[in-house]
Amino acid sequence: MGAGESGIGAAILAQKKGFDVWVSDKGTVKQKYKDVLEHFKIEFEEGKHSEDRILDAELVVKSPGIPETAPLVRQLLEKGIPVVSEIEFAGRYNKAKTVCITGSNGKTTTTLLLYHILQKAGLNVGLAGNVGKSFARQVAEENFDVYVIELSSFQLDNMYDFRADVAVLMNITPDHLDRYDYKMQNYVNSKFRILQNQNSDDYFIYCDDDEIIRKEIHEREIPAKKVPFGLGTPENPGAGVQENRLIINLNQKQFSMSILDLSLQGKHNTYNSMAAGIASMVFQIRDEQLRESMSDFKGVEHRLEHFLKVHGIEFINDSKATNVNSTWYALESVHKPIVWIVGGVDKGNDYSMLKNLASEKVKAIVCLGKNNAKIKDAFADCVHDIVETSSMEEAVKAAYYLARNGDSVLLSPACASFDLFDSYEDRGNQFKQQVRNL
Repeated sequence: MGAGESGIGAAILAQKKGFDVWVSDKGTVKQKYKDVLEHFKIEFEEGKHSEDRILDAELVVKSPGIPETAPLVRQLLEKGIPVVSEIEFAGRYNKAKTVCITGSNGKTTTTLLLYHILQKAGLNVGLAGNVGKSFARQVAEENFDVYVIELSSFQLDNMYDFRADVAVLMNITPDHLDRYDYKMQNYVNSKFRILQNQNSDDYFIYCDDDEIIRKEIHEREIPAKKVPFGLGTPENPGAGVQENRLIINLNQKQFSMSILDLSLQGKHNTYNSMAAGIASMVFQIRDEQLRESMSDFKGVEHRLEHFLKVHGIEFINDSKATNVNSTWYALESVHKPIVWIVGGVDKGNDYSMLKNLASEKVKAIVCLGKNNAKIKDAFADCVHDIVETSSMEEAVKAAYYLARNGDSVLLSPACASFDLFDSYEDRGNQFKQQVRNL
């Protein structure tokens, strides 16, 4: 169910393993995926889900975008037909080691940084999950020794027997609560599924500065080797900061480098570098290689991407900030007066944690979304200028007029993008195009 990157990959792997495969998508299947399905002679339908045929399946691989509450998914579960994620399905046939990275924020940056480190060190490594190519397709067609996999809570929800050799948990802050009955514990439980089936040979790398993670760890039996990281004194095993040096202790070895030499600057990025650094040491990457890769990594598009300066005004694309905590990091890391473009599909956001930063740093707010009432209510008493726009062109022009030489215009929406855009990438690319047009 679902003919996106994960669905197509699962279909190719299933066909290779001798299954009778059929793909169903309620929406329109993108042309590039139709071409792949036709090339492999895999039957598919679009624009509908043929219930009779789906309910006749022995196994359903479901796209992470389809919620558990969808009536058809409920019917499948009532009939006792297994519904799994593409990662779970591919895991059954995967022989390579896996590093699985999840968290509310920082997971893409950490995933790409770790992939960069392992690849530069000469490992035969694949990139999968929320970034890169479908895990299932790579298991079908490639022969990697290690995979670095970014996992969302939606992917974890339909994983049962899968086991991560190295599990990384970056942080847990409220996100996607609309998919979890607005109950934080449901979301927390989903993230902790990354630990399922781990044994004493495996590693669990986690942020020890995160209160929710700390509390959960005390309440759970965790057989894997625990390796915490934080901004305080490093534990052994573990990572921390001492006298402006990032220090990692693992397996009787110590790695250290100046935090000023890290290519990713800012507090949140120190966490990302630590997590990727610990995982690299699990794979025994040499100190010099690790140091070099942590200092020459280029960062992630749409995440605090310092894009262009126009008449002394810096435009920063942080379209990937789809929740409040991501935006908190963005506001925290910009040190000039900010004109902030914010808004989109609200996932049950609580903006109160942004008020102090907004009153201190934000000179004007440009709302970009179909319904901006909640944002206006939250910031009316601490930001003087709040304007509403309904397209990226309007938003960028409005921000440009409100900003002065020496200011920053920050697109950090704190919301999902599906009201006016196809995806956060589409939103970020439109932002960059409109800035070029100024």
